[in-house]
Amino acid sequence: MSGLAEHGAALLGGRLLRAEAIGGGSLSSVIRILLDDGREAIAKDGPAPIVEAAMLRAIRASGAPAPEVFGADATGIVMACLPTGPGDADRDLGHAVARLHAATGDRYGWESDYAFGEVAIENAWSEDWPSFWAERRLLCHCRHLDAPLARRLEALAARLAKLLPARPRPVLLHGDLWGGNVLTDGSRVSGLIDPACYHGHAEVDLAMLTLFGGPGSSFREAYGPAEPGFAERVPIYQLWPALVHLRLFGTGYRGMVETRLAAAGA
Repeated sequence: MSGLAEHGAALLGGRLLRAEAIGGGSLSSVIRILLDDGREAIAKDGPAPIVEAAMLRAIRASGAPAPEVFGADATGIVMACLPTGPGDADRDLGHAVARLHAATGDRYGWESDYAFGEVAIENAWSEDWPSFWAERRLLCHCRHLDAPLARRLEALAARLAKLLPARPRPVLLHGDLWGGNVLTDGSRVSGLIDPACYHGHAEVDLAMLTLFGGPGSSFREAYGPAEPGFAERVPIYQLWPALVHLRLFGTGYRGMVETRLAAAGA
């Protein structure tokens, strides 16, 4: 922790007074640092801090809340501390995600690849959404799976052109939008953190939000109505985080993968 704290202070151009670990950061170290001039910040390492900094800046540019980035290099990122407190911010989350998704690109992907720990996230640009999802989010995992699971995944990928829209609006996605990456303070969202951004179908974020529970009905009221067929696409979009969890955390997540495959007809 001391190395990250000192590095964070250096990125801020100050001297470290104190550092403390904070919750979260299962795939990286996250600490709060206090400088001798009174400034506070969050310092974090990770697979690609410069890429994460660009993602956080893109979220802020959309009008959605995210921590301000003070500095980043290949070793770490330093960003603003955000307020947190109890309350129900589901409605504000709906508005925040709607603002995020109002920002669009002209194709699917991102300017650079990323990673969740040891799991690579391939973001090469594509003009075709079903192909992007098949190649960059599903088939890329097959070599890490046993043969029966890989065959089911390949069979589903071969059918995606019939199951997913060919050219949905390529919105700015958070990319890892679950409750642990939403900071709230009372009735408002103070920040969306730990992004894995790219441009894609808005339903990817919405499906991820329900993978481990999810917000109440006021979220959808604020965000807007579901697209026709959304419920049928949810397990397809939840497959990617399920596969990531299987690879990162082991066979305890195999059931999650198999359940989504079955729901998607594979």
